[in-house]
Amino acid sequence: MTDLRIDPATLPGRPCSAASALQLVGDRWALLAIREVSFGNHQFGQIARNTGAPTDRLAARLKDLVAAGVLERRPSPGNSRYQGYHLTQAGRDLGPVIRELVRWGDRWVVTEPPQRFWHTDPDSGERHELRSEVVCTVCGRQVEGRDLHRETVAAHWDQAGPTEAG
Repeated sequence: MTDLRIDPATLPGRPCSAASALQLVGDRWALLAIREVSFGNHQFGQIARNTGAPTDRLAARLKDLVAAGVLERRPSPGNSRYQGYHLTQAGRDLGPVIRELVRWGDRWVVTEPPQRFWHTDPDSGERHELRSEVVCTVCGRQVEGRDLHRETVAAHWDQAGPTEAG
């Protein structure tokens, strides 16, 4: 796995981890490929069919995601000739991001949600539709936008933008 970490200061605009992350996975085909692999579709043909991506662009995105350590290629069970795409820990960590994009799209974009996420309670075994929230792991409280505060630590930047020294 190659570590392709991006120095946020090398990108145009405000140094920001979101901008750096989008540089790597912000392309539509990249996120949809990650979605498909997370759904268990590991073969190129499955990913191409289910994303609708042009095969040349999809091949380039998959290559970039493997090089960045978001996906890895492994032989398919029972057929060592074909290599399937699998999520690395970095790829698995994008699961909540994709679920939140789906939740946002369900609320603001589509007329009728085309899929649902289900959660099984590990204690009772009860299955119910997933309703998630962001919780602070330090205090255990639900995170509300009004409770968030940002500190800019990038050199020559403040909340309003670049400072005179920048």
